Amino acid sequence: MLHYESYIPSDARDGAPLLVLLHGRGSNEQDLMGLQPHLPQGVIVVSPRAPFSGMPWGYGPGWAWYRFLGEDRPEPESFEAAQGELGEFLRELPGALPVKPGALTLGGFSQGGTMSLAYALRNPGVVPGVLNLSGFLANHPSVSATPETVRGTRIFWGHGTADGNIPWELAQAGRAKLEAAGADLEARDYRMGHTISGEELADAIRWAGWEG
Repeated sequence: MLHYESYIPSDARDGAPLLVLLHGRGSNEQDLMGLQPHLPQGVIVVSPRAPFSGMPWGYGPGWAWYRFLGEDRPEPESFEAAQGELGEFLRELPGALPVKPGALTLGGFSQGGTMSLAYALRNPGVVPGVLNLSGFLANHPSVSATPETVRGTRIFWGHGTADGNIPWELAQAGRAKLEAAGADLEARDYRMGHTISGEELADAIRWAGWEG
């Protein structure tokens, strides 16, 4: 099972919302936990560490979900392996928590957003909600946006119009494919670069329907 950081509310009960956050490349499991104080306190937050060291691929001392080949292309082999590890993690996680969690929202930033969206499309109906924050729709043989793969999943896709790492044009293209498939998609754009803004986080919380 992937190593992870977590926040469990002191008064957590069965049915508490579960948010699993996947960090971006070159980062680690502690990075997105910084968002937790800004989230409703009743939400269980878990952030796993990606399975690959980023050093061999030039991503610095942190970790990565896959090797990035450019534009919307993850390296097929590392991407497939990470998807498998993520699936195993999500299956084992409920048994590792002190309460039985409620509905899962899977999300992340950059590579983490890409991984989250891809996992939902690869496993139709398994993930009720996806938060794709500055990721893209992966160009990979196992990932497709069709009426069958988008059914049963709500998607929030936030992106910066000045993103220099994952261009806004990739977001537009990915969203168009999801919309053509009939996805339940909320797309939000922000005047920012490759980051997460307070406005975006507030929009995501509203979209999720979490109570404060």
